[in-house]
Amino acid sequence: MTSTDDTTEGFRAEDILAEASRRTGGLTDLGDGPFVEPLALFLDSLEREADLNEIGRLIASERALMHTVNRLGYVEDRTRFPAIADEKIVAPVFIIGFPRTGSTILHDILSQDPDTRSPLTWETMFPSPPPRRDTFGTDPRIALAASFLPDPENETESERQFRAMHPMGAELTQECVTMMGESMCTPLFHNQFRVPSYEDWVDDEADWSHVYDFHRRQLQHLQWGNPRDRWVLKTGAHMWGLDHLLTTYPDARIVFTHRDPVKSVTSYASLTCHVRAMGSDHVDRAEVAEDWNGRLLTAITATMAVRDSGNHPDATFYDMYFQDFVEDQFAVVSDIYTALGLPMTDQAAARMQAFIADNPKGKNGLHLYTPEEYGIDPARVRSDFAPYIERHALAPE
Repeated sequence: MTSTDDTTEGFRAEDILAEASRRTGGLTDLGDGPFVEPLALFLDSLEREADLNEIGRLIASERALMHTVNRLGYVEDRTRFPAIADEKIVAPVFIIGFPRTGSTILHDILSQDPDTRSPLTWETMFPSPPPRRDTFGTDPRIALAASFLPDPENETESERQFRAMHPMGAELTQECVTMMGESMCTPLFHNQFRVPSYEDWVDDEADWSHVYDFHRRQLQHLQWGNPRDRWVLKTGAHMWGLDHLLTTYPDARIVFTHRDPVKSVTSYASLTCHVRAMGSDHVDRAEVAEDWNGRLLTAITATMAVRDSGNHPDATFYDMYFQDFVEDQFAVVSDIYTALGLPMTDQAAARMQAFIADNPKGKNGLHLYTPEEYGIDPARVRSDFAPYIERHALAPE
């Protein structure tokens, strides 16, 4: 890993570690695997490259602290409750693929099945102690998490625009890309802040086996007191570590979402710019789009190679196409259940159909964007992603 100096003025790993220890009553054990060194790399990149304003510095500091506090809690709880280590994670379902492909609403729909277990925002924000089934709907951490999220009744225009892009709620599903923060290896940080040298490490140097080893521990932790028949998990960031995901979970069932890359890259550039503008006064739209275009191309190319390798014969893949999903969400969900061998109960079907009916497109506003706003040349993007487009016959939207 690239060396960093965490003793310079500004963000310092030692300060984050000390404050996290204070907040957890003196805990210091971060467990096995790298954490402090990538934390220092992230903080160094924030200091040198993110161009944060005062609010941005506070947001970034609290982001680093949250993941450090959570890591300490996961490790301590495993000592307090050793039976956590006996939990088996069997045939989890992962929704992966390009960003902005309907994966968030799909995750929320699938989570309506009472036999499904998906991480919820409140329990990923405050995972310690492990959640319990008998108090899962009344846990005080739900209200605590909600207090950190924008109130739809009193939201700012910026918050309203973000909700149109990505719904938020303490009891809505949360992505694995957030949970990866507890390993200090996640593309989430470069989405929220401009940290290119940190993201270069994530793309090119990070050992993702450590990420998935800790991810399995996180699922064991959350499952111990509130088990269900299956996990359903989601994030496009799994493209970065698919080989390691399938090594950790060889019986994984993968829903791979697809869309015209021009739409995906443009929509993700829009989301990234919006999020970064919350903490920086200088966000270059064209730079953001160009940067993520290259990184997403590298990720999808690696993912196709993993699928072609034949190294994971016990994994099951289902390819979901955005246009099909838009036309009939429940029909696609039914196909997913059939392809992955999941039982569709009457109760699950009714709950999912009710959720779909209650969450039509545009319920929280429309996310509007054009390639021109971000300096994107659609012809060039389609040329860059030609092998992927041809493999999945992705027509321009």
